[in-house]
Amino acid sequence: MKVFLDLGWFFKERKKQYLLGILMLMIVAFLQLLPPKIIGYVVDEISEGTLTVRILTTWLAILAAAAVGMYILRYYWRIMIFGSAIFLARQLRERLFRHFTKMAPSFYQKKRVGDLMAHATNDLSAVQQTAGAGVLTLVDSITTGGFVIAAMAITINWKLTLIALIPLPLMAILTSYYGTLLHKRFGSAQEAFSSLNDKAQESISGVKVIKTFGQEKEDTEDFVQLSKEVVDKNIRVAKVDALFDPTISLIVGMCFFLSIVFGTRFILAGDMSIGDLFAFTSYLGLLVWPMLAFGWLFNIVERGRASYDRIMNLLDEKIEIDDKEDALEEKPDGDIQFHVEEFKFPEDARTAIHDVHFTLKRGETLGIIGKTGAGKTTILKLLMREFEGYTGQIVYGNHAIDAYKKRNLREAIGYVPQDHFLFSTTVAGNIAFANASASMEQVYEAAKLAYIHEDILQFTDGYSTVVGERGVSLSGGQKQRISIARALMMEPELLILDDSLSAVDAQTEEAILEALKEKRNDKTTIITSHRLSAIQHAHQIIVMSEGTIVEKGTHEQLMELEGIYFEMYQLQQLETLVEKGGEA
Repeated sequence: MKVFLDLGWFFKERKKQYLLGILMLMIVAFLQLLPPKIIGYVVDEISEGTLTVRILTTWLAILAAAAVGMYILRYYWRIMIFGSAIFLARQLRERLFRHFTKMAPSFYQKKRVGDLMAHATNDLSAVQQTAGAGVLTLVDSITTGGFVIAAMAITINWKLTLIALIPLPLMAILTSYYGTLLHKRFGSAQEAFSSLNDKAQESISGVKVIKTFGQEKEDTEDFVQLSKEVVDKNIRVAKVDALFDPTISLIVGMCFFLSIVFGTRFILAGDMSIGDLFAFTSYLGLLVWPMLAFGWLFNIVERGRASYDRIMNLLDEKIEIDDKEDALEEKPDGDIQFHVEEFKFPEDARTAIHDVHFTLKRGETLGIIGKTGAGKTTILKLLMREFEGYTGQIVYGNHAIDAYKKRNLREAIGYVPQDHFLFSTTVAGNIAFANASASMEQVYEAAKLAYIHEDILQFTDGYSTVVGERGVSLSGGQKQRISIARALMMEPELLILDDSLSAVDAQTEEAILEALKEKRNDKTTIITSHRLSAIQHAHQIIVMSEGTIVEKGTHEQLMELEGIYFEMYQLQQLETLVEKGGEA
């Protein structure tokens, strides 16, 4: 029952609803005692020949009133208890989602999307069941069982009551053992479901790649295997679950056997009447539900405990990058001073970047080039506070970046990543993502700056065209330019283009860069690229190699060095020449 203690914080929040619901449950449990006792009285009246129409009518009226009362109370306790359970699911779901938004990228590198989705669906459902049906069965089984046993002992025969309940300790021992087994197996089943969920999400997202490589059969086989594991582990849960009802039915049968055998002896001895035995067995019938509910309770509670533990373990994950207590609530602007002696990604012994130092004046453009893995994107991630733990300092304006609130820092930065993510909404909705109140004129202006306006007008519904998930219906260049337009809608102090022009042709790239230069002449821009044409206009260019700066300067200065930049430029010029057919 530990899960009920763990959920104590919620029960305190909703104590009014739960107390009212429990009170109604207890009244219903008490009213349930009336029919067996009334039937016992009627049986005795019939056997003694003293039953009259008036007496029968009175008893029937009492039964009818009890039935109406139970009908009304059962309706309202469901609203109180089950309604609160739904509220719990909503609270936990919101806590999970907020927690997800606060986590650093390293968290998502360790966690699978399917697993996180399983926590927010299956696990939450199991916890909701605990706070709803679990509370119901706990209170109902104890209250109904307690009232029934008290009625049997006080109003009929306490000796027969003790004899009839002899098998109950055996039920308690067995159901406790089943509950322990169920907890272990249900946790394993939930993990298997998470893996299946992750596989489904991954396969659907990567279906184009799967089809391109002709791996449909192999991918389906992998899915079928994971599905089989889910079935196998849930069957193991079901095998334990299936033991509850037969065990309880056996215990109930033993109780009835003892009641009839010893009840008959008490009647022959003159200690009970036939009506008393009839009422006693009726009460024993009422006791079947609390016993079954008790077994069901173990099932619900153990599932809920396993799921709640999984959810809380997730919520207990430390927020690696958080605001300081006295963090500044202002958007940074001004010069950027980047001084990092060394940085390693979490749980990676290798040095990602080292000895990286540069100063970027406000309104200037910085170009960063280098081979894949040279450290270009790492610089950007540190600048946006996606990672910390470096030796050194990064200053934006007059303060270190960790002196600002994360939200304020990132509101000043318009970031266009290498992996362009578009939401399953309209083109206009994607562009205005960071500024939902923007007018269509502002959306058009951003699209024109990103040179995507004319393309959008050719879409089926123009700006109202709904793009597929992750922008699957668009070309790579279109997705890149919509992403650039989305970043420009923020009018950021710092615009970061992380190799964001790789999928557009040279002419479009030149047009976009020229438009940005004219529109953002007083704001700062950082561009990383493999294509030198994207950064040769920059005020400052740094060349990265093996995690450090090996060359720094303007395009002209780097060309004079005749180093790595010079070689890359000559090579790309040669490639361009070859693409044009070898004509100078």
